[in-house]
Amino acid sequence: MRTVGVEEEFLLVDEAGAPVGLAQEAAGGGVQLELKEEMLETGTDPCLTLEELEADVRRQRRVAAAAAGDAGARLAALATSPLPVTSSVTAAFRYRRIAAEYGLTAREQLTCGCHVHVQVADDEEGVAVLDRIGPWLPVLLAMSANSPFWNGVDSGYASYRSQVWQRWPTAGPTGTFGSAEAYRQVVDALVATGSALDRAMIYFDARLSERYPTLEIRVADVCLRAEDTVLLGALARALVETSAREAADGFPLPGVRPEVLRGAGWRAGRAGLRGPLVHPVRLIQVPAAEAVAALIDHVRPALAQAGEEATVAAAWQRLLARGSGAEEQRIWAVDGVPAVVAGAVAATLA
Repeated sequence: MRTVGVEEEFLLVDEAGAPVGLAQEAAGGGVQLELKEEMLETGTDPCLTLEELEADVRRQRRVAAAAAGDAGARLAALATSPLPVTSSVTAAFRYRRIAAEYGLTAREQLTCGCHVHVQVADDEEGVAVLDRIGPWLPVLLAMSANSPFWNGVDSGYASYRSQVWQRWPTAGPTGTFGSAEAYRQVVDALVATGSALDRAMIYFDARLSERYPTLEIRVADVCLRAEDTVLLGALARALVETSAREAADGFPLPGVRPEVLRGAGWRAGRAGLRGPLVHPVRLIQVPAAEAVAALIDHVRPALAQAGEEATVAAAWQRLLARGSGAEEQRIWAVDGVPAVVAGAVAATLA
């Protein structure tokens, strides 16, 4: 069984729902700083079972919420701020360099994602997986979509975070690498050209982790609810396991060009779970539920071997019935945008 862990980013908000720059006061005890003073990051331990993962996700959210409260703020699992905000860069040398180099892209980058780390045997296995999972990642984005608002208005997207994130020069889907050495050459070239200041700024939808023996799937919004984070982790791990088996068995690569993958990612950010998505195999628009069903069918043997098939099926049905975070936010917005933040603060620990 491969281990799986998640990193979640959260907004710090005041009583009125506006983001507030209190990260320096709240960080510590496992709660980490990020690019902006208005956000915090948490990370679980590597977990073997979904029960362990859920317990750790919920524990980390409680710890971060308590730290935010001690600093005079509230914690909200929102991938963008529903209210207008002028954010501030964290006072660390590396973050100041990023702000100076990337201008408005960095200044407006108050976005919160969810990064899933899945254990791989080595970099060669990791790259073999990277070369196969691209068509499936937009489905994970659609399931996590939790950022419909931007600067106080409805963006028309389920995940507007994904649109803002694409402004980074290293963000988005990737083509086929073929080997770990080829992957490293691409990363080195991006750093050499100045597109990335360092290897940590390689913002591919999925990448080899620089710190852990993991493949890191970075495409998702932070999920509004902890149970959806666990569902995301389960599907990501099963997807890595399935792709690794295909590579070991000599299955051909999907061969989808990155331009098509970018279009599928745009469609997922636009539609979420309530509009058409791009089918990961047929590469045509289909209802969102059909695209998710294709993903679950694709990874079903890995889920079954892990004893997680029924758990994932039930979690998916609850998400489909309830709707993604974007849909819940739009329901709360009937009572005004500040009500969106209030609802999210409650849902973050629900």
